[in-house]
Amino acid sequence: MTPARRNLCVAYGVIAFVALIATWWNNIAYIADGGDLGEFVADGYANYASSSLTNDLWFLALAAVVFMVVESRRLGIKYVWVYVVLSFAIAISVMFPLFLITRERRLSESRTPTPP
Repeated sequence: MTPARRNLCVAYGVIAFVALIATWWNNIAYIADGGDLGEFVADGYANYASSSLTNDLWFLALAAVVFMVVESRRLGIKYVWVYVVLSFAIAISVMFPLFLITRERRLSESRTPTPP
């Protein structure tokens, strides 16, 4: 793996880690405050600002899932369904960077020259 790809993977890893903390800090606080999963999405539409952010997130998630499926098929990455399911169970902001790490590793493998 080239240093540039390695650095990119590190950046994606940092983003995933920070996203995990940022999302789950709020998820745990939401549940501790008496919120439940059935109300979670509805609460995302509490006002125009939160509705805009919620809609933005849904459409970004949709684009990311389409990209993950297409790239997985193109590059032969197995088990893309795990990334998709965990995107909605954990957070798309966590799983998409983890998918990008896998993608970078696959791209690095496919461009490594084979010895004669």
